[in-house]
Amino acid sequence: MDADLFDDPRLTTMGLLFEAHEGLVAKLTPVWKAHGLSGLDMNALMRLSRSPDRRLRMTDLAAQTALSTSGVTRLVDRLARYGLVERALDPGDRRSAYAVLTESGAQRLAQVLPDYVAAVERWFTGLLTPAQLDGLIGALRIVRDTTNPEATLGAEGQ
Repeated sequence: MDADLFDDPRLTTMGLLFEAHEGLVAKLTPVWKAHGLSGLDMNALMRLSRSPDRRLRMTDLAAQTALSTSGVTRLVDRLARYGLVERALDPGDRRSAYAVLTESGAQRLAQVLPDYVAAVERWFTGLLTPAQLDGLIGALRIVRDTTNPEATLGAEGQ
């Protein structure tokens, strides 16, 4: 067997991406938990907060969070029980529903963000020069838009 097969830089790149992701999740999880949230909760609240009118169609939120429709329903139901989001019917299409960030949800997110941003800065963005960060953001958008174009459904600038 060809030893070069195992030394392929593409494998190194994927391995580094997986390891970096796992390391970041391990460093960020305590921040979410300290505020009574899961990573999935945080992801959904962030996506809603950055969307027009702080709302997304349930199907778009499912696509952006890589959840099934039943998975996003359970997530929104749980967040709604805590008063962080609410469900609103689309007046133009009664079959469609939106997940909407409530004022309470926005306040909760505002409480979490200083700790979250500090952790992101410490363990991720602050480790890179501005040029490295700009290059990484551009590269990640290219990969995301090619492999997961649904990740921005219903949102602007994400």
